Amino acid sequence: MSDPVSFGPDLAEVFGPSQSDGGPDLVQLLTPEGERVHHPEFDHDFSAEELRGLYRDMVLTRRIDVEATALQRHGELGIWAQLLGQEAAQIGAGRAMRPQDYAFPTYREHGVAYCKGVDPLRLLGLFRGVDQGGWDPNENNFGLYTIVIGAQTLHATGYAMGMQRDGVVGTGDPERDSAVLAHFGDGASSQGDVNEAFIFAASYNAPVVFFCQNNQWAISEPIERQTRIPLYQRALGFGFPGIRVDGNDVLATYAVTKAALQRAREGNGPSFVEAYTYRMGAHTTTDDPTRYRLNDELEHWKLKDPIERLKVYLRRNGLVDQQFFDDLDAEAKELGHHLREGCKALPDPKPMDQFGYVFSEMTDEIREQRDGFQAYLASFESEGAH
Repeated sequence: MSDPVSFGPDLAEVFGPSQSDGGPDLVQLLTPEGERVHHPEFDHDFSAEELRGLYRDMVLTRRIDVEATALQRHGELGIWAQLLGQEAAQIGAGRAMRPQDYAFPTYREHGVAYCKGVDPLRLLGLFRGVDQGGWDPNENNFGLYTIVIGAQTLHATGYAMGMQRDGVVGTGDPERDSAVLAHFGDGASSQGDVNEAFIFAASYNAPVVFFCQNNQWAISEPIERQTRIPLYQRALGFGFPGIRVDGNDVLATYAVTKAALQRAREGNGPSFVEAYTYRMGAHTTTDDPTRYRLNDELEHWKLKDPIERLKVYLRRNGLVDQQFFDDLDAEAKELGHHLREGCKALPDPKPMDQFGYVFSEMTDEIREQRDGFQAYLASFESEGAH
């Protein structure tokens, strides 16, 4: 394995010294030290209740991640895609959506799933290998996890074009106008599918927000190996606006995503949001990040922890008391128990069920395969009877 330093130029060398922390164009409403700042274009007057709610969401999302990681280590899950450090990017984006908006995730949007009302236990079925996603996408307007890197951006763009044809874009009715939020990572931005989605979205003025969680590591490839300009600047080449937001700032992420989604709902087309964040954990539980990145880098980003900065702000401004944290801790423990016990109780899949998930109407070819497989399984029962 090559020395991480020899991978190529670092972020500051490629994008300039200021880019090591996101650059001067970074939209931020809450500093890493927990100080509230204002932005002339993207701002929001958060109530105390909203702030407490966002903090609660991030804490519970991190608990989902911690519990799932522990379940994988105990052999209950085959693999788990961690989101440690990306809670603000996901909760800010998820809470900016309206019920009628549709989210297309990768395999890491556990926080967005939580915001859209998906029971986190349903997420575990995929990683346990007992189903292909245990939730109904249309019930929560949250698509199934996509393992193929970047493919969901094409699905999102097509769905957004369908919204146009259904007449639910630009009507002026806030209960009807809809948009799509397409999630992907910095590594996926190099995929052909993602760039094709950009082209189609721009050509058809589709109501889709491309939300890139730039956690700076596409598995073991650093961001400077992916691009020679900041990712958000790519959008201009496709004909729609891009913006970079502090992905560890849940307030800024919420405000920027809310504005982008509203722009799409009004019929003004796609936009690109780059949530500049950091993957503090491993890419998945099969990954060892110590092989390709330096510990100093991780320690630097721990100081920007999205949960801690909001906690400091809440305490400093007297918006919470100890009872709030005690109640939240109890809720997190209850959630952990739900995941541990529920995961072990997930039923094994029935072999014949796979044939029902291929087409909405079964074809002759699939029916023939089903009948042949059924006869094959029955042969074992016959042998057992003798």
